[in-house]
Amino acid sequence: MRNIGWLLIVLAAAGCAAPERGDGQPALPAGAAVKMRWNAIPTGTHASLRGLFAVDGRVAWASGAGGTYLRTVNGGVHWTAHVVPGARKLDFRDTRALDENTAWVMAAGPGAASRIYRTDDGGHHWRRLWTNPHPDGFLDGFAWWSRQRGIAYGDPVDGRMFVMTTVDGGASWHRVPTSGLPASREGEAGFAASGTGIAVSGSDHAWFGTGGANVARVFRTTDGGATWKTAETPLTDPSGSSGIFSIAFSDSMNGVIVGGDYTRPGRGVANAAWTDDGGATWHAPTGSPLSGYRSGVAWHGDLIIAVGPSGTDVSRDGGRSWQPFDETGLHAIRLVDGGGYGSGASGRVARLR
Repeated sequence: MRNIGWLLIVLAAAGCAAPERGDGQPALPAGAAVKMRWNAIPTGTHASLRGLFAVDGRVAWASGAGGTYLRTVNGGVHWTAHVVPGARKLDFRDTRALDENTAWVMAAGPGAASRIYRTDDGGHHWRRLWTNPHPDGFLDGFAWWSRQRGIAYGDPVDGRMFVMTTVDGGASWHRVPTSGLPASREGEAGFAASGTGIAVSGSDHAWFGTGGANVARVFRTTDGGATWKTAETPLTDPSGSSGIFSIAFSDSMNGVIVGGDYTRPGRGVANAAWTDDGGATWHAPTGSPLSGYRSGVAWHGDLIIAVGPSGTDVSRDGGRSWQPFDETGLHAIRLVDGGGYGSGASGRVARLR
């Protein structure tokens, strides 16, 4: 919302089998030491980068302000930055990719400023797939179950959160029946802070978080977006600038949310919760809380890492407790086998190991 780089996770009990947590997920051994170090990676752009996606340890994409997109095909050693033709005034808050050639970028903004583009040749050419037809609409994020099936969500239109799906790789999008969506509350909306306000699992599960009202809610579906249920969370605050900014699930049952109030990035506002029943109920951390407002969270294996403008935190117990490890500010984070990436202000990107 800075300079970042290598993350080294060192287990003090290296070589020992990790015990299982109560939810069946492996946990780091008790007393394991977590050491972090951040170093900047040159990107060739000064754009604020909120969209981020890591395909694997070799290929990753990022996107941001000024119609900017970035790509690496060598594990983050070198990034190439370009602008999508005709999109210089757009802010690409989310990106997803299949490989080094195929990727989508999503622009967030009022009305027609919300758009979705796709490339199939590594960014040499882009096709505009969708432009928001609703003057009051505002996309917040999208996610993909497969190469063909995706889902996107945005702020309320006509009293209901805007949700649409695709079954043809984004070539066409269709709003889900509003009858299957609970009514929005006064002030309720999503946050396009890191492209991670929505998560999917399996072939039909999806979740997205909201804020702006007195109580932040999680919307969940188990039928590919046709019908939705909501759950209130411990993230309660009357401020229109607070709520759920990022959500991550390790499977269809275990998930975490992070957020808070971006105008008050320090402690004092509820900013995290966890679930072990698919999002039906959410619980505040019982151990150490997050050390401040967080805009992005990623879950991979037994580690959950949350980032924000005031620093980064890690959880090793499914979000029940958190440990801060660095004060460097970031917008988004993505984890893959062997590491991951982070992105932030002024074109800063990092490799995570």
